[in-house]
Amino acid sequence: MSMQVTTAQDGETRWVVADRIRFLGGLAGANLELVEVEIPPGSGTPPHSHASPELFYVLDGEVTIRHFPVGQAPRTVTAGVGTSVRIDGCAPHNYFNESCKPARMLVLLEPSMTAFFREIGTAEPQAAPDFARIGIAMQRHGIEVLHGASPPHVADRPSPGAISGAGRACRS
Repeated sequence: MSMQVTTAQDGETRWVVADRIRFLGGLAGANLELVEVEIPPGSGTPPHSHASPELFYVLDGEVTIRHFPVGQAPRTVTAGVGTSVRIDGCAPHNYFNESCKPARMLVLLEPSMTAFFREIGTAEPQAAPDFARIGIAMQRHGIEVLHGASPPHVADRPSPGAISGAGRACRS
């Protein structure tokens, strides 16, 4: 029997586009890992699906999570502090920070997803992400982007360095 401790000062950290992901560890035999995701204003994921289920738990700020059921209108949840949202495996979804303040959440997911984050992540924020490289990694890890299901504000996303929210309308 052993014990693993990850403090606020340690743990592997990678930047995935504008989001900072910190790997907190997993449970032996459970095939689950926990990550902390810091999401600046205007950042998030495109609508996508993958085999791993996910459990989101918002620690700070507000995260908009959408589910895109086939043949139905998207279901949108604005998750505030203390809210958890479960997404089943293969369910089309995305998350996005539509507020003017940073958000932070814990995500419980399978090791296949943390392997993807480790592969595409970088040691520093990405001013100009290599979307071709990310797309190839998505294919390798079984992650599919939904075309034609863009959430609001995607066209207005600021660059990773411009996260103040200046010049665009957003919820506070």
